[in-house]
Amino acid sequence: MIYYVNGDFIEKTATNVIIDCAGIGYNVQISLTTYADIETLNKGRLYTYHLIREDAELLFGFSTKREKVLFELLISVSGVGANTARMILSSLSPNETEQAILSGNSGTLQGVKGIGAKTAQRIVIDLKDKVTKIAPATTEGTYLTTSNARVEAHAALTTLGITAKQAEGVLNKALKNKPEATTEELVRIALQLL
Repeated sequence: MIYYVNGDFIEKTATNVIIDCAGIGYNVQISLTTYADIETLNKGRLYTYHLIREDAELLFGFSTKREKVLFELLISVSGVGANTARMILSSLSPNETEQAILSGNSGTLQGVKGIGAKTAQRIVIDLKDKVTKIAPATTEGTYLTTSNARVEAHAALTTLGITAKQAEGVLNKALKNKPEATTEELVRIALQLL
């Protein structure tokens, strides 16, 4: 499996990018969110999802791990294919997508071209618990970090034997005190708060 590609962006459009990686040109399908992130860059890294079908092999690329994880969750829902998931992530930011799922707002998802009422409801029902585990908290009293620091710190804390609920609570306090903390800082602060 190809985890990421790193190289020069040879050609870029709103839907795909050709990346020269050690002399091999990868045609990577992207969302508008990723395109906005890489539009001004000449080279970089895209986290990838390699889709193999009977009639094609496709490589989907994402500028952040968070967007890649959301893509994988979306395609796990019955009736949501790779192109539909990419359309959702092109129409809504990862944060907007997570918030629509967490709040049960299927209307926001229905606003995406090709998503009907049943599919939107299925996405909300199937993914609410899964998104709760991966999404940075944004409910009252919690804080959103723009990086993957919160997700990585949460994983580190649970690996150390701290319950997910405890980790969530101490990370909320840590982010309240230092919203722009790195993963290492969050773990250190959280451990001091326990």
